[in-house]
Amino acid sequence: MALITRRTALQLGASAAALGASSGFAFAQSNIKTATATAPKLPIEKGATLRMLRPVRFVQPDEDVFRANCAKFAKETGVEVKVDFVGWEDITQQTAVTANTGAGPDVIIGFNEAPHIYTDKLNDLSDVAEYIGTKYGGWLPLAQKYGKKHGTNNWIGLPFGASGGPLVWRKSAVEAAGFKAPPDDHAGFLDLCRKLKAANKPAGFALGNAVGDGNGFANWLIWSHGGFLVDPDNKVAINSKETVEALTYLKGLYETFVPGTIAWGDISNNRAYAANECWLTANGVSMYFALKRDPKLAEIAEDTQHSLLPTGKLDVSPMAGLTLNAMCFKHSKFPNAAKALLAFLLEKEQYDPWLQANLGYWSQPLENYSTSAVWESDPKVALFKNVMKSNFWIGYKGPISQASAAANADYIMVQMCASVASGQATPQAAAAEAERRAKRFFR
Repeated sequence: MALITRRTALQLGASAAALGASSGFAFAQSNIKTATATAPKLPIEKGATLRMLRPVRFVQPDEDVFRANCAKFAKETGVEVKVDFVGWEDITQQTAVTANTGAGPDVIIGFNEAPHIYTDKLNDLSDVAEYIGTKYGGWLPLAQKYGKKHGTNNWIGLPFGASGGPLVWRKSAVEAAGFKAPPDDHAGFLDLCRKLKAANKPAGFALGNAVGDGNGFANWLIWSHGGFLVDPDNKVAINSKETVEALTYLKGLYETFVPGTIAWGDISNNRAYAANECWLTANGVSMYFALKRDPKLAEIAEDTQHSLLPTGKLDVSPMAGLTLNAMCFKHSKFPNAAKALLAFLLEKEQYDPWLQANLGYWSQPLENYSTSAVWESDPKVALFKNVMKSNFWIGYKGPISQASAAANADYIMVQMCASVASGQATPQAAAAEAERRAKRFFR
């Protein structure tokens, strides 16, 4: 927890770049284009103070630069900003408490569909979204999906970025197995994983209740076979031949995994990969970031490659980026200050240093930030640039709603997959049970 005032802003430094440099992180010059746009009139309330809640960082410069940007806002406006970083599992619970009690943080940056759960508790953010979108080339598809209330052009969230979870793999192991890169089809991918297992260099994907990695793997598995939780009319559609086919495929794939993936959380595969226990997985850029900066693990970082998850039966790789989504609560006494802070953080002077500080862990929600220098900083990071251009989202293919959020929080997709992998259920029984559980939310 940190209270940022005008005095501490001066102590921290006048800009995000200054803090980045002092923490050992240098920022390159980016060519971010802007268009003429009229900023919304947001006269800041007298005596305004703000409290913000957001998920804990996966890479330290994320927090360093984010705090510096809030300090810069405090210096320029006189508004005190208190920023709390909380665990990924905790952010959802604390958002619910804030919404239900009508007290607490003015601003919360939650995940994915969070604003769609508490629509009636939030201030409309359309004025800020339209200004920022016009100025920076427009909002990318995933940002629009999570930012706008379904069926309207009203913005209830402001996406700050998304973390992709593509394949992360050891080049030496994949090449020794006879492949230049992981195949894009299901049969070829299974063949690779079997050969890695035989070489005692197995793959591993999270099948535990992991916000990012567990959901990411389960969704990819079902989507790449043509299945989905609900259809466009919001009807539960998980109990399908496509889902059964995906779960049948999983039985064979799971046999190639390193032991223990049923219980893996979001950090588990990072640890296994760094320990040479797992040689192919799916993860955000944070794993590579950590390996690259640890002299003892530099050899693994050099051997590490990224590629999109297999397309399977689709034309594109189905990956829904884990999205940071900001919301402003109606109980705030200082709504203009809250919206002004979010607009300030999305301006290029603040946003680009933060984007670079994350080394691509969070990919931009706005088109013009695709020219950020971060995407030229390392060829292995460039793949993450287009995460928010995805047309897949949590709850695909249905509308984003309180129901889709509840189903995701209940880990229906993940637990369906885990039950088959562990041998507790047949593919048919697991799909039927997922259907039963989903129908509790989609009525």
